[in-house]
Amino acid sequence: MRRTRQHRLRVRISEFRLPPIEDGLVLGNRSPIGHIAVGKALDLLSSTAYEHIPIADDVISDILIRSAVLRKISAEVVIAFVLKEIKPLMGADEILHLHLDVELLIEDGQA
Repeated sequence: MRRTRQHRLRVRISEFRLPPIEDGLVLGNRSPIGHIAVGKALDLLSSTAYEHIPIADDVISDILIRSAVLRKISAEVVIAFVLKEIKPLMGADEILHLHLDVELLIEDGQA
């Protein structure tokens, strides 16, 4: 009886981008790295400013979000969205990337 072995390797390659975080991170309360360590790494790797939002929750401990995002929407809006939409999708040991598309509609009713 002949024995055969086949191997297949599939690789996806992309450029390493700085900063390694686009718009934000959601850190679980048992994630392998905490917000202080991530913040220090971001300070070393990027000139982009990020804000730390602590969360008192059973799954999520922190949100790190680009300061420019918080100039467009409030931290309260971000927190409410993350708790409603992201929390059900994540475990306490995970760190999730956020890619946010913030669109503002501004109307001036004066003519």
